[in-house]
Amino acid sequence: MTELSEAEALIGDDARAVIGHELNRTVGTVRRLEFQRWAAAVGDRNPLYFDAKYARAHGYRDVAAPPLYLAYIGASVVDLDQLRPDGLARQSGSGVVPLPKCPRRMAGGDDYTFHEPVYDGDVITTVRRLAELEPKAGRSGPFVLMRFHTTFTRDDGVLVGEVAGSLIARPAKGA
Repeated sequence: MTELSEAEALIGDDARAVIGHELNRTVGTVRRLEFQRWAAAVGDRNPLYFDAKYARAHGYRDVAAPPLYLAYIGASVVDLDQLRPDGLARQSGSGVVPLPKCPRRMAGGDDYTFHEPVYDGDVITTVRRLAELEPKAGRSGPFVLMRFHTTFTRDDGVLVGEVAGSLIARPAKGA
């Protein structure tokens, strides 16, 4: 059996049936203090996020949330015992893709597109879908590349951002 066919065998019909389907949906409200704390925590002191006069002088209606903050608007609080070894929540969007032969998950990268700034009080709906499962053969053996598409839509229907992301799903060590 070639490594690629071994990788194909990692993807069952139940996993293929999830492709194109919504994995999770969250709704969250943008809060100035929260996005400012987030920006400070990641070391981004851009005045667009903290100084309303500066933001208005640069074409914004008020201080705006940092673009990457979009991914955290609808995030819930997760207890440490509910995290997998990779730091993702056990019930995250990738966790509902049935790949029982591939319990090890790791980030494969994200490609964000930002369409509109978001502001204090905006309500954002985040929808994540499984876009593709691709069997792969790597130096350390077969794996599955999981591709996702996530949209961030303001409550007035405007798409404010989206992300094409991926995770790598690997078999258990020694399997």
